[in-house]
Amino acid sequence: MLTKTKKTKVIKEAAIHPTDTGSPEVQVTILSKRIDELATHLKKHLKDKHSRHGLLQMVADRRSHLKYLEVKNKRRYNALVKKLGLKR
Repeated sequence: MLTKTKKTKVIKEAAIHPTDTGSPEVQVTILSKRIDELATHLKKHLKDKHSRHGLLQMVADRRSHLKYLEVKNKRRYNALVKKLGLKR
């Protein structure tokens, strides 16, 4: 689970401006952190089907945010993918 302090730190490092909390970059970064944490949880708890379903939903949500950003601003998309180390 992403704690409030971790989430605040993630938002600060991905924000475009000081009050930014909802840009695609911030949303994708938060989703990526949650996906990483849930993936490590699922490695330990193999039969947790409900969490696996939530993980798949988060991956799909991240993919749609990335697709939106790719269409709207290719430069910001490329910078975000490089920063997060995502393959596309």
